[in-house]
Amino acid sequence: MVDRNYTTDTEAKTIASTSAGASATVVYTCPPNYDATIDILHLSNNNSANKKINIQFYHADTTDYHHVLKAHSIAGNSAENVFNSSHVHLHAGDKIVAYAETANTIEALISCKQFYNPAR
Repeated sequence: MVDRNYTTDTEAKTIASTSAGASATVVYTCPPNYDATIDILHLSNNNSANKKINIQFYHADTTDYHHVLKAHSIAGNSAENVFNSSHVHLHAGDKIVAYAETANTIEALISCKQFYNPAR
């Protein structure tokens, strides 16, 4: 039997929004009573032209949005990882959201570990 103190979650979203903040496409929300560690945030441009993407972190404690990437250009028909080998830690209610210069041209794939935290 494998002993793990976490569960995993993977979400994939097509970025439909072209506006920031609460209007952006929600890629991932850390669930109630959990903390999360993002292992990968993979972005794919499915258009033949270069497209710009914006990634924001929503901090639930302060209700503020912060840019992780702003107007970042991804070459046509290519993909890249946002955090490379780094990790981002989220708490209950925190979100990763995205918006692009053109709707429905970029897809985001996020994978994370979720740790139960009843104090959250």
